Amino acid sequence: MEAAWRHGGRGRGRGRTGPSPAANGPGGRGRARGGGGALGSGSVPGANELASQKKFDEIKRANQAAAKKLVEDQFSSSSEDDDDDDVEGKHGKILAKTFTTYTNQTDGDLRELERTRQYLNEAFQSGAMTCLICIASVKRNQAVWSCSGCFCIFHVPCIQKWAKDSLFLVSSPLTDDDFGKKEYPWPCPKCRFEYKRSDIPTRYYCYCAKVEDPPLDPWLVPHSCGQVCERDFRPPCGHKCLILCHPGPCPPCPKMVLTTCYCQKAKPVPRRCSTKEWSCQLPCGRKLPCGQHSCEKSCHPGVCEPCPRVSKQSCVCGRRVAERLCASPLWQCDQVCRKTLPCGYHACEQVCHAGPCGECPRSGKRFCPCGKSKFSLPCTEDVPTCGDSCDKVLECGIHRCSQRCHRGPCEICRQEVEKQCRCGKHSKQMPCHRPYLCESKCAKIRDCQKHQCKRKCCPGNCPPCDQVCARTLGCRNHKCPSVCHRGSCYPCPETVDVKCSCGKTVVKVPCGRERTTKPPRCKELCRQPPTCHHPSREKHSCHFGPCPPCRQPCKKSLEKCRHLCPAACHDEALVKQSGQHQPAGPWEQSSEPAFIQTALPCPPCQVPIPTQCLGKHEVSYDSCQPLMRIRTIHN
Repeated sequence: MEAAWRHGGRGRGRGRTGPSPAANGPGGRGRARGGGGALGSGSVPGANELASQKKFDEIKRANQAAAKKLVEDQFSSSSEDDDDDDVEGKHGKILAKTFTTYTNQTDGDLRELERTRQYLNEAFQSGAMTCLICIASVKRNQAVWSCSGCFCIFHVPCIQKWAKDSLFLVSSPLTDDDFGKKEYPWPCPKCRFEYKRSDIPTRYYCYCAKVEDPPLDPWLVPHSCGQVCERDFRPPCGHKCLILCHPGPCPPCPKMVLTTCYCQKAKPVPRRCSTKEWSCQLPCGRKLPCGQHSCEKSCHPGVCEPCPRVSKQSCVCGRRVAERLCASPLWQCDQVCRKTLPCGYHACEQVCHAGPCGECPRSGKRFCPCGKSKFSLPCTEDVPTCGDSCDKVLECGIHRCSQRCHRGPCEICRQEVEKQCRCGKHSKQMPCHRPYLCESKCAKIRDCQKHQCKRKCCPGNCPPCDQVCARTLGCRNHKCPSVCHRGSCYPCPETVDVKCSCGKTVVKVPCGRERTTKPPRCKELCRQPPTCHHPSREKHSCHFGPCPPCRQPCKKSLEKCRHLCPAACHDEALVKQSGQHQPAGPWEQSSEPAFIQTALPCPPCQVPIPTQCLGKHEVSYDSCQPLMRIRTIHN
């Protein structure tokens, strides 16, 4: 009707609702212009409503498609498994390409490459390579630096800030006289390997340090240039690494060289350079240091061990004989020599010794106790005192002994002097031998820039702070156990296990990353017991949360016909409630709440059973449930 009004709006506007010939003709123009204008203006709101409805339908379809895609991404595990297989295959190709040069020049034994292969595997795993300074993942497109001691990888800006902070903390207690005389090192955050100030990284290089700013290539090891490593092996053997640019330590040298055994008795044989030292297992036969026996051990490296045999040996003075190890023939007993000296009056007071006893220590010219006079007396007489003042420097190091020449040690210094305390704030008249410490406590801040010294009578050389830092580390789980210090604390050295739901698959991450690390994908089967009447669940991988509903056939025996139920298991079924939730507006997507309902009844039996008519003329196949109903009626 609205369309008819729009098409015929130029007539009189009364009577018939449809278009009339008079309205379309020349006679229908005069008197209905006002009404025609009013009806003509009503066509604009109708067009706006159609455009709005069309735009709303487009937005609704887009939102429904996005929600459907989100649900598929969350609950479809088969596609993720396929992607993981593709990624693993890609990583396997890159590893095989990296080890190509190494395997071509060896006999194919790859057991020695396991350590380096482990570093390469961690380079591909997301979250395995973590910067211990900022505790963040190391990505492919970020500039990194590798420690030459522990091969740990850090971000270049992080290690630069770490090195500068370490140098500042070391050089802060230096004085102006010490500045510039010694170059202090900075340590690696993990292994504490020390580097010079000039070793602070300023540019981003690949692992073998050949290419600056290596380009990002998805078919190469991250942060690698793809060229042959050519770094010297450790320990140095004269050869260079043959695999492609890689993280971690270089594998053992694979070169083949001719080498003989440790004892040099066997003929040279070809062996790997990394394991060129070998034993022929024959007796060594080299003379031992004792000079009496030969080495009975099998061919071994280095110097032969001391002789393990026991023999009777005399002491140095020859008075006693005892059984001792052949490796230590020289030994001393605990007896004093007591041999008569050449003077004929005194005996040797040395403990068991070799050779002559020497001259009498009291023979010849001897000094008095103060050392000013010299006397020539026989060894039987004691040296007298000279009578002069002792004049030896006392323990204070300032005054001298005022007593006459005497035997034995000098007395303590008892002179009264004005002594200044150690910090220099007070002075007092007191004996020279007594130290003077005032009660003033030092108010200076220690090198930690947090705590006061508070030491009594401190001269200014305040000791380092001895309190525990106890600041919360970046992991937010542990506190710093180091002594109170300036600057940032060392990273937490602990590691945390991130496990799957069953606990069989474990990934070790630095402490603090367990909150953001995604649990590892477990390939073990789920071991949760079934909650329905079936003895076991359908096989599916380990997962978090509740298990999916059972999809096995019910196979319960029906009560009336004793047939087995062919429907899917309905002990726990997901049931949707329709009409319970009203959307607030057209922008809200309609969703039906669902809940799990237990012990649903089995559906009616649909097994076809042959049935004859009452006159037994025809046979028809009806379902079991209607047949049971018919039999009930006839009975």
